Amino acid sequence: MSRIAVLLNPANPSNPIQLKDIQAAAPAFRVTLISLEVKGPDDIDPAFTTIVKQRPGALLVLGDRLFATHQSQIIKLAVKNRLPTIYSQSLYVEAGGLMSYGANFTDQYRRAAIYVDKILKGAKPADLPVEQPKKFELVINLKTAKQIGLTIPPNVLARADRVIR
Repeated sequence: MSRIAVLLNPANPSNPIQLKDIQAAAPAFRVTLISLEVKGPDDIDPAFTTIVKQRPGALLVLGDRLFATHQSQIIKLAVKNRLPTIYSQSLYVEAGGLMSYGANFTDQYRRAAIYVDKILKGAKPADLPVEQPKKFELVINLKTAKQIGLTIPPNVLARADRVIR
């Protein structure tokens, strides 16, 4: 795979930062990136038209509320075009997307509850350390892989935290 499309929302402050990091890493993997900005729901179909014309080997969908809101449309277009796609959240995979790698939200919610407990017991929020996510998960949907004609190697399946059959 030498070309990867990246779907991002430039209005999301983290998306351009993530894209910059991905662009910095791409040359080491000899990958050319095709970045597509989606600013609203009306930009999704045209972005996929461009993706299909550019013929990348895969698609990376960055995390964004717009994409989560329109996840079924994005998943349907990715599957229709037999495009291996990775998402930042498992909810996409549960809805029919191919795979996701990202922070485990259940773990983050538990950790947030610990902070709430500390604050309710008198801790000052400013005194509590800022934490990064500690648990990440890889989720793969084998049904979708079969649908798009993709075989997931056994060593990748073995590393997955969850496999949807």
